[in-house]
Amino acid sequence: IMQTLEEQMAFVHAGPFANIAHGNSSVVADLIATKIGDYVVTESGFGADMGFEKFVDIKCRTSGLFPDAVVLVVTVRALKMHGGGPKVSPGKPLAKAYVEEDVELVKKGLVNMIAHLGIVGKFGVPSVVAINAFPTDTEAEWGIIKEAAIKAGASDAIVTRNWAEGGDGAVELAKAVVKAAETPSSVKPFYPLDLSIKEKIERIAREIYGAEQVSYSAEADKSIEKFGELGFDRLPICMAKTQYSLSHDPAVKGAPKGFTFPVNDVRIAAGAGFIYPLSGEINTMPGLSSKPGYMGMDIDTETGRIIGLS
Repeated sequence: IMQTLEEQMAFVHAGPFANIAHGNSSVVADLIATKIGDYVVTESGFGADMGFEKFVDIKCRTSGLFPDAVVLVVTVRALKMHGGGPKVSPGKPLAKAYVEEDVELVKKGLVNMIAHLGIVGKFGVPSVVAINAFPTDTEAEWGIIKEAAIKAGASDAIVTRNWAEGGDGAVELAKAVVKAAETPSSVKPFYPLDLSIKEKIERIAREIYGAEQVSYSAEADKSIEKFGELGFDRLPICMAKTQYSLSHDPAVKGAPKGFTFPVNDVRIAAGAGFIYPLSGEINTMPGLSSKPGYMGMDIDTETGRIIGLS
């Protein structure tokens, strides 16, 4: 249990956050939060294609807790990148396109936001778009995002400044979320578990990612056959692919369609209860140490100095 700078309670309890996991907070944290709070906000990982799909199809299916509303966070800069903007490299200055007004570049990138809203819509959940404001953004750029979001089915689109103003910068967003959450909805998993492993993979690839077809390596085919024989074919799918694109290729931006989605390998996390196919150039994160770093952190009660951070 922790608290924010504005003394709001927060539960930090999660499992693995990696490309081979669903990247959500734990069911235990959510269950506790629903008992003591009027509204519970929980992260669903990378975007609607990766995080939200897994959130509903794996976590919500297990817990029985389904969302009343979704907040899709967008930025002007991200949409410019999906519109064909210059490459962004960590540690290097941003190109002018990202720090100066370029309405046309934002317009080109809107297809990505619209695709994510479309994915949320497939699950039957009301959505609100939160435009995370940067000082270099302009009213014109925000305006076209708002217009496109509403047209694409979002119940509202709000410019937020909570990163700078704290809770005061997200009041309007909170009001929009409350309104959306009160909208009648019928949320359900995207696929039934009684589909075959390949049927589940292909439904996600086609209807969530936009692929035309799925290809399997010989190794993947062999694993799928083996898991079926062992009775694991009724487990949900936890796709391991890049978070930088709706496709398997991190270099492909926007909302690609008609591509072949490659499945290089298929593995199982039997204890966690899901099968995870690997697609594209993807690395799996190694396990964490048996002694977490926080065990060496403390506060010197005499000086107030935090120790053990480095």
